Amino acid sequence: MANRSDTKTRILDAAEKLFAERGFSETSLRLITSKAEVNLASVNYHFGSKKELIRAVLARYLDVFMPAAAEAIVTVRSADANASLDDIFSTLVNPLLELNKLRTEGTTTFLQLLGRGYIESQGHLRWFITTHYGKYLSLFVKAVGESTPHIPPAEMFWRLHFTLGTVVFTMASADALTEIAEADFGEHNDIEAVIRKVIPYLSAGVSVPVNKDAN
Repeated sequence: MANRSDTKTRILDAAEKLFAERGFSETSLRLITSKAEVNLASVNYHFGSKKELIRAVLARYLDVFMPAAAEAIVTVRSADANASLDDIFSTLVNPLLELNKLRTEGTTTFLQLLGRGYIESQGHLRWFITTHYGKYLSLFVKAVGESTPHIPPAEMFWRLHFTLGTVVFTMASADALTEIAEADFGEHNDIEAVIRKVIPYLSAGVSVPVNKDAN
């Protein structure tokens, strides 16, 4: 049993690193088995398919992050029913940073993996997230909507997707951005600083009143 567990973990660890670095589409099972030093039969035994392996890699993070994020949102809204959008987004910071305790550079890896799923149109992954973590997503969307009642639901749909796109780009470019900021402005930023820098921008973009003349 211990050997089976060790094999499964090695596969997950290898797949996670390769998926984050190369993307889901560009990472073959052969490459994963080579890095994990296992045979293809082991992958099929533990996961059944590449899609299931992708979901399992994300689940290691989502199983920890989603409940923690939901609890943080409930806590801040219990303390202040009129919590601002900036407050809502800020509740996600600590649950994200806690992922570094789960895995080395877990926060960055998790956001990179989400970004890969977003830009590579992994429909099955979106289905997996909404099916297994839908109650947490609904809580977040509800909290955002109640903090910005002046934004119609259809407009909020677009703005939240724009928000996700901004986060994906920022995290994909985080290393380069921090290097430029240090070279040009003498700033020294870690992953937490980057996340906190983007929150006011996201809050302002999501909550800005709708320009009716643009419709």
